[in-house]
Amino acid sequence: MLFAQNSNSNSGSSSSSKSATPSTKQVTQVLTDAEKKIEEAGEKPTAKLDTPADTITTFIKSMYDSTGILETAALTSEDLENLEDNAIACLWLAGTKYEDDRKAALRVATALYRTMNRIELIDFDQLQETRNFSNKDYRDEGRGKYEIVWFPRDDQATEFKKKLQSVGIDTDNVGRIALERNDMMQWKFDQQTVENAIAMYEKYEDLEPVAGHAIESVSELIESALPRSLVEGNFIGVKYWQWLLILILIFLGLVIDLFFRTFVRATSQKVMQKGRITEDMRETVKYSARPFGLLAAAIFWIVTLKLTLKITPDENFTAYVLYSALRIYIAVIGTVTAWRFVDLCAIYFETKAKQTSTKFDDVLIPLLRKTFKVFVVAIGLVYAANALNIPIAPLLASLGIASVGISFAMKDTVENFFGSVAVLLDRPFDVGDWVVIDAAEGIVEQVGFRSTRIRTFYNSQITIPNANLVRAKVDNYGRRKYRRWKTDLCVQYDTTPEQLIAFTEGVRELIRTHPYTRKDYYEVYCNDFGDSSLNILLYVFFEVPDWNTELRERERLFIDIVRLADALGVSFAFPTRTLHLYNEDKDEMHHPSQTPLSSTERRANILGVHAAQKLTKNQPWRKHKPGAVVITGAPTNIKLDDAGNPIIEDDDNGGKEKKD
Repeated sequence: MLFAQNSNSNSGSSSSSKSATPSTKQVTQVLTDAEKKIEEAGEKPTAKLDTPADTITTFIKSMYDSTGILETAALTSEDLENLEDNAIACLWLAGTKYEDDRKAALRVATALYRTMNRIELIDFDQLQETRNFSNKDYRDEGRGKYEIVWFPRDDQATEFKKKLQSVGIDTDNVGRIALERNDMMQWKFDQQTVENAIAMYEKYEDLEPVAGHAIESVSELIESALPRSLVEGNFIGVKYWQWLLILILIFLGLVIDLFFRTFVRATSQKVMQKGRITEDMRETVKYSARPFGLLAAAIFWIVTLKLTLKITPDENFTAYVLYSALRIYIAVIGTVTAWRFVDLCAIYFETKAKQTSTKFDDVLIPLLRKTFKVFVVAIGLVYAANALNIPIAPLLASLGIASVGISFAMKDTVENFFGSVAVLLDRPFDVGDWVVIDAAEGIVEQVGFRSTRIRTFYNSQITIPNANLVRAKVDNYGRRKYRRWKTDLCVQYDTTPEQLIAFTEGVRELIRTHPYTRKDYYEVYCNDFGDSSLNILLYVFFEVPDWNTELRERERLFIDIVRLADALGVSFAFPTRTLHLYNEDKDEMHHPSQTPLSSTERRANILGVHAAQKLTKNQPWRKHKPGAVVITGAPTNIKLDDAGNPIIEDDDNGGKEKKD
């Protein structure tokens, strides 16, 4: 209801004067009522509407900041919406057909703004100093209400009519722009101005603007340079020039798609070349490049459409449908692109992790990979819901309520997740470790959110829920610094004591010499009288990175022990039984050893050491410690001469010799 205080024509001059000037009590009551209505409305509007000058300033500045190519490009959607709301707040929409239609109200505000730009350049400081426009309680005595006319004023009418005549526009009815104060003490453009704003702009559209932006959109710039036939003609609501523009944009988008695909593929392969890249990685790089190109093209399409076309269902329904489809497409392809990007980053960091000594990153990177993928899908769903105009807040609230029930239903899954966190923090094993967990034994292949996968030595795969790992007993063979080997070297009973001493000392020298044996702790002693042999205990540790290297070094030590026994004349015993017939002449069967001298054992030790040193003197591993075992699976490349004999290359003398 409008606030107006009409004068009483039947009263005297003093009564008229009193009615024209409200008392302090009346003004206070009006302000109190206005504050109550603002409080009941929910929140105080951000637009400043205290005086006519404040309303005009707020309206012009809000419309200026929310229009123009550069201005709108620098704004977020929330900031743009706030500016538009401030401009709409300057309009008296109550009782008009635009009251409940924000988009229509925005069209009215735009038409009014463009009309005012064609009338005159507004000096805001001068407007604030003008008595009528800066007066909050200004009252038009002729109409008997709080109203002020901005256009046409006496100082505008003559000059403006001359401008209209110069371009051939009818000057009989120039229109009217006025502001009126409502019962909430706010000045707004009145109902008549709001209802006639669009028709008034259509009348003055051909006038050259004297204020505002020269070009408010790219579409206006394009249309100014095109023939009228392309601008005025349309097909299913889309102008001819807009159809041509869409074709050009599709072509440019495909070019951008090709460029980004090539660029991402080349860059990814170049980065991956620095590490060891497998064929699986190459396939991932190949298939990851395509979404990047499609996303770049989609972003180009949606940005150019927003700049060049009016994306509203009322003005351009076809463009609105196309724009909405592009938003949904970006939600899908953006999610796929982010998914592939996570894969590319994971591959790169996995190659880096393999080059480090620690295996913590080997477990961490796969978990982070899955975490980011879940996050990417969540963001994609939120953006897709926004593109489909589905309210996000109620959806999130409903998901929050549903998550309580889901958490009970997925109790085991939640336990497994926190089990994976415990495994990650406690690190009882790493990927690649040889472990025994309860009855499962094998190599840790993957640690996931829900379970851990172990590859057994039968090449089968065992899946263990991570919740079980918190309580399970984990025996980690992969954490061994040394790998123990214990066996008996069984020699014949006819081995002399000197040979035994020389042989055991020679084996010790081999242990001290070999590259992967532990040097500070080993045991080699004649330990037992067996049924058919003298048993020598061999107790040794290997310091190797994996089982394959352990087998290779154990074989190397075996071979050198056999060579040492052959060099010292020591024979290994077989499980045999010897039948001795009783003979009273015992001298023929017994051959006692000579009484040892003070240096007998020392000579035997030196003999064993010399024999071991002679065996290992020219071995290549004395100069270069062998690396870990690498299983390639490729056939051995053996070179043969014309006679079919193998050619053996000797790296020490640089020559070649043939072995018959």
